[in-house]
Amino acid sequence: MLLIHKTLKKTIISSLLICSCLSAIGQKVDALGRLRANAVMTAVPFLMIGPDSHLGGMGEVGVAIPNDLNAQFWNPAKYVFSPNTGGISISYSPWLFGLGLNDINLAYLSGYYKITKMDAISMSLRYFSMGKMELRDYEGNNPLGENVYVNPHEFSIDAAYSRKFTPQLSMAIAGRFIYSNLTTVSNVSPTTEGVKPGISGAADIALFYQKNLKAEKLHKSIIGFGLNISNIGAKISYSSSMDREFLPANLRIGTAYTMYIDKYNSLTFALDLNKLLVPTTPIYATDSFGVVLRDADGNAIIEKGRDHRKSSVVGAIVTSWYDAPGGFVEEMSEFIINLGLEYGYNDLLFIRAGYFNEAKNKGNRKYLTAGVGLKYSIFILDASYIIPVNERNNALENTLRFTLSFDIK
Repeated sequence: MLLIHKTLKKTIISSLLICSCLSAIGQKVDALGRLRANAVMTAVPFLMIGPDSHLGGMGEVGVAIPNDLNAQFWNPAKYVFSPNTGGISISYSPWLFGLGLNDINLAYLSGYYKITKMDAISMSLRYFSMGKMELRDYEGNNPLGENVYVNPHEFSIDAAYSRKFTPQLSMAIAGRFIYSNLTTVSNVSPTTEGVKPGISGAADIALFYQKNLKAEKLHKSIIGFGLNISNIGAKISYSSSMDREFLPANLRIGTAYTMYIDKYNSLTFALDLNKLLVPTTPIYATDSFGVVLRDADGNAIIEKGRDHRKSSVVGAIVTSWYDAPGGFVEEMSEFIINLGLEYGYNDLLFIRAGYFNEAKNKGNRKYLTAGVGLKYSIFILDASYIIPVNERNNALENTLRFTLSFDIK
């Protein structure tokens, strides 16, 4: 049984935690074929997945897009500008469906209610299931026991309050509870040498500015600017013997411009920039065989970059602007660029497109997006699709995802 416990600890913590963080890790290969992370690493990266099909079809822009029922994720300060009293949205995203997997998915539920013309409250629930995984020995040949498997899953619950300060400017604050269970194993004693689910809390701070512009040749036009600093919270760990990992604190800033050509036709153009506000992985010193060198205490020796193992959350947010081993050029490559376009007809039909661009040495996610939306009375149905433009596989590649929304007039 001791062997099983040790195997569980190493298998679950190393393999599953690395898999969970995969979307936030860029890697490169050294001369001996060993992989070394060279991008920003965080725990619980499911918090950074764009949950809905509306803005998923626009390259995952969203911090400044108006009339957004899923603003709880993108920028909750937008809710007070909604022309409606409230709304509810349900989204479903199958994960790795193109590879034949049908038990990995992301579900998202959000809603808001305007208390007055100046105040709004909102909530959301996000649930990410990674399916069932059978546990095996170190060689991967033999199962650890009959029906011994792990079913990792994560969820977050958050609530926000937003308020208008002027007719054009609003602010919101949000609080979030995070639960990440990568370690619960069937038919095995729960006391697996300190292994436990990760629990943490976080907060968001958001701003939104929207103004109607004068346009003589247009029916009307609106410009918006948004900023959202999300997931500022305590580090998380899955074992009392492990270092605590940073949450994916993130800066999202952007703008959107909507032009109404006439009463029936509109075009929206949007741009977002995203940067993780957590430490960049340093470059570790290695010997001639590529093995990482360690000091007398067993700690890896840093060749270039900063050691953030003991950094506070606030300290890491500050140093994240200048801690990249490659200096300013590498620091700027940590920005993700999102571009989005939407055509709307008579507030009934919407056709969308977008582009998501991440630097090659920071994960190399590059893809086009397409989407469509249909609105009838208070009901809205959105669908989106991802089209990769490089060799990097995407978890949502060749997969349709859907969002069903309801307006409360």
